[in-house]
Amino acid sequence: LDTSSAAVRAAEDTNTAAKNSFASAQQNEQTTRAAMRSAEDVRNKAKDALGELKQKQAAVQMRLAGLNETRVQLEGEIEESRQTLTNAEARLAELGDGAALRAEIDTKQAGLSTLRQNLMEARATYDALARQADERARRLAVLANEATSWTSRKESSVAQDAALTQRKEAEDAEIASLASKPEEIAAQRDALNEQLDLAEAERRKAADALAEGDSRLADADRALKAADHALAEVREERIRRESAVAQAEQALGVVESNIREKLSCEPSDVRGQTKLRDDEPLIELEQAEKRLQRLLSERDNLGAVNLRAEQEAEELTQQITGMTAERDDLIAAIARLREGIQKLNSEGRERLLKSFNEVDGHFRSLFSRLFGGGRAHLALTEADDPLEAGLEIMASPPGKRMQNLGLLSGGEQALTALALLFAVFMTNPAPICVLDEVDAPLDDANVDRFCSLLTEITKQTGTRALVVTHHRMTMARMDRLFGVTMAERGVSRLVSVDLKSAEQMRDSA
Repeated sequence: LDTSSAAVRAAEDTNTAAKNSFASAQQNEQTTRAAMRSAEDVRNKAKDALGELKQKQAAVQMRLAGLNETRVQLEGEIEESRQTLTNAEARLAELGDGAALRAEIDTKQAGLSTLRQNLMEARATYDALARQADERARRLAVLANEATSWTSRKESSVAQDAALTQRKEAEDAEIASLASKPEEIAAQRDALNEQLDLAEAERRKAADALAEGDSRLADADRALKAADHALAEVREERIRRESAVAQAEQALGVVESNIREKLSCEPSDVRGQTKLRDDEPLIELEQAEKRLQRLLSERDNLGAVNLRAEQEAEELTQQITGMTAERDDLIAAIARLREGIQKLNSEGRERLLKSFNEVDGHFRSLFSRLFGGGRAHLALTEADDPLEAGLEIMASPPGKRMQNLGLLSGGEQALTALALLFAVFMTNPAPICVLDEVDAPLDDANVDRFCSLLTEITKQTGTRALVVTHHRMTMARMDRLFGVTMAERGVSRLVSVDLKSAEQMRDSA
């Protein structure tokens, strides 16, 4: 026991020394990590400064190169200007004062004005003569066309005169030949009149004979038509009777064939099939036809004989058995599905109510912290089932009664929405939280409360918050700032500032 106690005390001393060593190692590690972070910040700043210097150096080099090119160009232009000036001075020295040149220039300008006036007059004269020449040429062309036309007309007139002369000579000869024609025509006319009288007498005789023949022909035609009509009636009557006999024979044949086919007996034995006595009269035809139609319809309703009825019955029985088994399986599956749905709904209700109560608790406390007092809560509405219910947000800022979120002002609605957002976030925290312009509708006091709450939540949940903002108070409460600046026109550059490291450096200083 003494040895064990000594071993225990030695182990405890060793453990204490190890804990102290571990604590000092942790302290050294923290100090080293802080120094490393400071060194990294210094290195990042040095990199940023180096990048800025490189950019500035590149810009200065570009500007210097441009200035050098401009300088070379200006030196060339200056040299050319000097050479031009030297040439101009030498030329000016050669020309002297220029009085004689001015007088000569004035004399030549006067002569040039005179020549220009003469040239204008000559051009006007030339234009007039050219117009006259064109007019004369057009007139000559017109006269030439007219001369050609008159020549052709003259030639055609001469030819027409010769033709008319020939026609006149021919007409004169014909008139001379026709002078003796009237006497011959008169003699011919007298002879024709005599022949016409004889022909008229013969025509009258022939007309009388034709009238008598027409009357006889009309009588004969009437008699022929009457005979043809009587013959046609007789033929039609014969044809009708023959067709009636043929139809009767055909109907009789059909009836006999029907009797043999349906009754399986000869027509003479039909009475024996009717079960009537010999002295009993036959049934009326109409009544028999009605009874026949009724029996035929009953037979047709029975349908044809199905030779596969037994096989089809077996197939239907197998189908019914299979469908019954499938129905039982479906009923069992539906029951299992309903049971699973009930379990899921029950578990969903439990989880929903649990999450709702947790979110509601966080929302109540966060609302009071953001508003510096007041009350708020969440409520399920419109249904008894939580899975089908709606959500209503009730809030009562300090000094106001409990009311719906929609009746609050814009800033109050924004703060209430932030409280609900953070309540959900605290229920299920995430490694990163991104907030975009959430402080835009808030005043300075509410922005300060929002930043304080955001700091507490990030410390409590270990979440990194990324806030997009333009508010100066929000930017002042952040650990690091990222932005874009334009040091020169058209050149954008990313800038980052570590406010936490700056505060540490300030405190250490």
